[in-house]
Amino acid sequence: MSINSLGTPDYDLPDTVEVTTPAQLRAIADPLRSSLLDLTLERAATVSELAAAVGRPKSTVAHHVGVLVEAGMLRVVRTRRVRAIDERFYGRTGRTINVGVARRPGDPTTPVCVNSLSVAAAESVPAHEDDTLYSTLRHVRIPRESASEFWRRVEGLVREFTSLPREGETVYGFAVGLYPTDQPVLPDPDADVGPSRENEPRSTLGEWPSATSGA
Repeated sequence: MSINSLGTPDYDLPDTVEVTTPAQLRAIADPLRSSLLDLTLERAATVSELAAAVGRPKSTVAHHVGVLVEAGMLRVVRTRRVRAIDERFYGRTGRTINVGVARRPGDPTTPVCVNSLSVAAAESVPAHEDDTLYSTLRHVRIPRESASEFWRRVEGLVREFTSLPREGETVYGFAVGLYPTDQPVLPDPDADVGPSRENEPRSTLGEWPSATSGA
């Protein structure tokens, strides 16, 4: 099923495309190619238009577009005849890219997937300094199944964001992540953790009295 109810992008687009090979992972790991994928989520574009958007030579952009086409991330969605030349418009093959390639410890052949949160952290520095950054961070202890269910709801919100009609002069970034952490966990309320020492007298040096203090 395609989600095009709001007209973004201007071509038929499946919900997802699967990344299943190291070559595909390498293709989307490049920052410039990631930008090209983002731009074509708005509408189909020619190499000339993409080159103008990213400020790079057309030959460079054409190479990266070719890599994404070969990797199955971009495709020609339509052509236009201009001065006896067929101009190609490129679009994505899926609204969301699902990475199904895992990099095992000691595996030198599979590239590390780009950490979107690291990219967003670096990208959002100017907004943070200008006090125009909307952000929040929460830690919640939940079962793995609940985390997976919640993430599916987040993916729906991401699809809603990327389907918004394009207008205005500012491109906003929207970063989400859900990950296990080493944050501390409160003990079970029924567990015997011993009496609290917070009301016990402290020594003049601010340390808890030792077993031999006052002897």
